Amino acid sequence: MGVLTQYLLQRQDIDLKLVELDGESVDYLLTHFPGMPGRLYQADYLRLDIHKLFPGPYRVIGNFPYNISSQIFFKILDDKDRIPEVVCMIQKEVAERIAEQPGSKTYGILSVLLQAWYDIEYLFTVGPGAFAPPPKVQSAVIRLRRNGRTELGCDEKLFKTVVKTAFNQRRKTLRNALKPLLPEGFDASDPVFDLRAERLGVEDFVALTQLINP
Repeated sequence: MGVLTQYLLQRQDIDLKLVELDGESVDYLLTHFPGMPGRLYQADYLRLDIHKLFPGPYRVIGNFPYNISSQIFFKILDDKDRIPEVVCMIQKEVAERIAEQPGSKTYGILSVLLQAWYDIEYLFTVGPGAFAPPPKVQSAVIRLRRNGRTELGCDEKLFKTVVKTAFNQRRKTLRNALKPLLPEGFDASDPVFDLRAERLGVEDFVALTQLINP
């Protein structure tokens, strides 16, 4: 219903494009807010070719649908070199997971992949009372700002695979969790293989990827 959009529309210093999938919401926005034509696109963000809207860098701002927030972040990662900043409201547990540091049970795949490329700030919590009707979950607003990293120093595709494989069996040591990825005859005697995925930070996963594929 334009709760966030109404404030963005007041900004004269930005080139604002809006993406909304739901037809009823699109009709409501067009009816209640002037200046929408040419800015509002009825589309699925996950399928949208955003480069047709923005040929250069762009920021992503929104109240993400909670059921696809992880998929949105993976799409952002795919276009990370053109997205300097993301500000969004998501479910509190997901926000905490993304901002979490190694050693926590909530630290996971998105934590590592996003922290590799972005500095992440947990800004504030949004309680159920801010919504009508109130949901059963809490929400949070976070900000991601692109860090100075231009490359990982290892095979990026393998890095993603190592992170995902390690966390998919997070209760196992890396020696066992990563068995499918290790070359035949690979020497897994390095002490890092005695650890579980949640103990490793971004740089540790980079080093691990270099060990597997020097």
